[in-house]
Amino acid sequence: MNARILIVARDDARAGPLSEGLDKLGWRTITARGPYAALAALGDLNIEAVIVDLESAGPDAHSLSRRLKAAVAPRRLPVIAIGEPGTESNTQAFDLTLSPPLHPSQAVLRLESLVRTAIAEEEFELRLATFGDRGRRLDLPEPQAEPFRILAIGEPAPQFLALSNALARSGADVVGAFTAYTAFDYLHERAFDAVVLWAGDNQQEALSIAAGMRRNTRLFHIPALLYLKAESYVTMSEAFHRGVSDVASPETAEIETAKRVIELARNYRRGEAIRGALEKARSSGLMDAATGLFTRDLFAAHLVRLATAARERARPLSICVLRVADKPDTVWARKNGWLDRAIPQIGSMVGRLVRVEDTAARLAPEVFALALPATNQAAGRAAAERIAAVIGCTAFDAGDDRPPFVCEFDIGVAQIEAGESAVHALERAAAQALQRHSA
Repeated sequence: MNARILIVARDDARAGPLSEGLDKLGWRTITARGPYAALAALGDLNIEAVIVDLESAGPDAHSLSRRLKAAVAPRRLPVIAIGEPGTESNTQAFDLTLSPPLHPSQAVLRLESLVRTAIAEEEFELRLATFGDRGRRLDLPEPQAEPFRILAIGEPAPQFLALSNALARSGADVVGAFTAYTAFDYLHERAFDAVVLWAGDNQQEALSIAAGMRRNTRLFHIPALLYLKAESYVTMSEAFHRGVSDVASPETAEIETAKRVIELARNYRRGEAIRGALEKARSSGLMDAATGLFTRDLFAAHLVRLATAARERARPLSICVLRVADKPDTVWARKNGWLDRAIPQIGSMVGRLVRVEDTAARLAPEVFALALPATNQAAGRAAAERIAAVIGCTAFDAGDDRPPFVCEFDIGVAQIEAGESAVHALERAAAQALQRHSA
């Protein structure tokens, strides 16, 4: 199994435990002791992200980050720093700065988010070109000028109020919520860049709020910092397992904790900007009118560009084809026009069930396709089957005199192989779907 994460550190004081923990969590690591070893590792391995220990990486850590990113261009490479956040040089050089010690579970949460954002940024660049060829301009994601919006949840204990005041002094717009009910009301009514949870006397409630956010698709990406009181019994592993993004203690100066919250908020806002820019493609006027998905011709043009980019970036690319299966109820619904009425809803569901960086298309009246960047065949099949399973649990109207019908799919998946054209891979996926149909 190839390494996914490169750790740059001159010694193992921080890197050793982190590397061991990441390996156990499935994020295989390799450690470089200096810049030349780091660049060599990037040349030999398909590294997904880099973690730099500022304390042991030396004074050139910031310039090293830029060199590492340039070495793998045009592939986007997230670089995380382990050090004190808040300095201007850190903000400019690194995608995210996290305070030591960095717990492996915390690192995994941030790595997953940063890698996805990097892939989304690559996809946005490709869509700019594809849509530009057709005379449509996508708006570049603009950085928001408004202060970071922070929701502080918990009883008004002195330590927690001190942190809220430190956030306000740092320029953040802080809103307080004393109960979980009030907190979720705010989260559903307003947009926030980060959440701070005070784990006072009711620490399990704070963890439950974090877990609840992770179960909500709209709130899933919002980072949450758990502010523990000194005598807390909550372990770091438990906190990160429940969905907390970072953990802080009143033993740390409030201004330092505030900088950590601001750093999480900055990273979240960047990811939201690129996701929002990709979502705007739906209103470009080029999409299938009934479903909001890519049309067949637009998908074909974009798929060629995706395949070329995948080779340049040394990333996998999988293509899925989902064809409405010929089950007895579906055949009846097709014959009587009810399937045609359901297709717009089915297509809309396909579009909502893929990641924002994925490309979903309607190839034919009852045939959908997905292009999944940075996704191998096994993960692509899992994604297609998950989408089919969700839609298969939905009942569609069949008229007053007949019970609703459900749709199942014949699925084909192909990962583009070395030297293979995008068209051939799409044909392989389509052939698999047709074979399942004939079977």
